[in-house]
Amino acid sequence: MSDQFKLLGDRTRMNIVSLLYGQELCVCQLVELMDTTQPNISQHLRKLKDAGLVREKRRGQWSYYHLQLEDKPHLQEIFKYVPSMNGKIKDKLSKLSCEIGA
Repeated sequence: MSDQFKLLGDRTRMNIVSLLYGQELCVCQLVELMDTTQPNISQHLRKLKDAGLVREKRRGQWSYYHLQLEDKPHLQEIFKYVPSMNGKIKDKLSKLSCEIGA
């Protein structure tokens, strides 16, 4: 558990997990929402994936990520208190689609 909490102590990773809470997102969507680079997001996703907190699903050329919390009740309880996305982020997300640029 301490390794998981240490991993989530990073602001970027905590923001990624917060965005993934309750939904699946593509790397390109995370890049846009967090206003950072693809290599940066991919590095953080790799760490979350290696720790078993995030799962990857490939669809064509795109990788989609979602939280893997079923076997982590201690984290399920904590994420109940993570702030949900504000309206501005939800609006921006509704306009993003990985398939558009393909």
